[in-house]
Amino acid sequence: MPPEHTEAPSATGFAAERLASRSLSWRQSLHGMGPLAGLVLLCIAGVLLNENFATLDNAMNVLTRTAFIGIIAVGMCFVIISGGIDLSVGSMAALIAGSTILMMNAVAATVASAVLVVALGMAFAVLLGAMFGLAHGLLITKGRIEPFIVTLGTLGIFRAYLTYFSNGGAITLDSNLSTVYSPVYYGSLAGIPIPVWVFIVVAMLGALILNRTAYGRYVQAIGSNEQVARYAAVEVDRVKIITYVLLGVCVGIATLLYVPRLGSASPTTGLLWELEAIAAVIVGGTALKGGAGGITGTVIGAVLLSVISNILNLTSIISVYLNAAVQGFVIIAVAFFQRGRR
Repeated sequence: MPPEHTEAPSATGFAAERLASRSLSWRQSLHGMGPLAGLVLLCIAGVLLNENFATLDNAMNVLTRTAFIGIIAVGMCFVIISGGIDLSVGSMAALIAGSTILMMNAVAATVASAVLVVALGMAFAVLLGAMFGLAHGLLITKGRIEPFIVTLGTLGIFRAYLTYFSNGGAITLDSNLSTVYSPVYYGSLAGIPIPVWVFIVVAMLGALILNRTAYGRYVQAIGSNEQVARYAAVEVDRVKIITYVLLGVCVGIATLLYVPRLGSASPTTGLLWELEAIAAVIVGGTALKGGAGGITGTVIGAVLLSVISNILNLTSIISVYLNAAVQGFVIIAVAFFQRGRR
């Protein structure tokens, strides 16, 4: 019998495939450009609503205030991409701030150099953040407890201990130490505030780790499908623990920048920071279900939220007390549009 004739794919079929591939690529590009387009539109609206919005001083003020949440959001981005969540970062920052101030005040009584005391306090803040992150990672991986439950519990624990240490009031940094420490927040380098420089460095390191290392690929693989990652010999527990440690370090860095701003810590310190950090991550395009996201989008998301707050403060369109409500609506809206996305 003659061989069965197989019909070759038509030119029309190839064209349809190319068109579908091109359409998918465009949709992905538009989705990635969404946060940036939103930020640009907000800035245009801000200029139109208030002429002071476009000043250099206002821009530096927005970026400086973004730095705290932005640094935490970089760590939160890793956690959410891996399929986790951390609701305790605001309370963690508050306890780190209070503990650091208590430690510095105690050490200052025996160490003559205020600069050395401040340096020790900064290192202590980062170390304490890493330890808290390690505790979260171990409870989630070895204890087999859901991240939501673990961090919801520590949210209350951290803030309760700060309230206990402060006796319901404020923990204040020694005035001599405050004078030495204040340039960390109020100082600038090449006209750019130091917190902004730190934010830039943290974001660049985060992007490098996420996009250029095996660990970053493992984080994304775990968020996409944890079971498949286990079958692929990825050490899922170890990767998750490191992810929460990274977030804790980011919280520690943000806190050591925040302490010299007011020179004190109270039960209201870091209130709702977890809401702002999570909002920055998902507004920046990271899938709430995990597996996809990026640091660049997270940075844009953090700046975008700060711009919204800044516009509300400058224009009084609505009460500034509704800032958290606006962020909450943004989280719900973005989560709605992300339905089914992974």
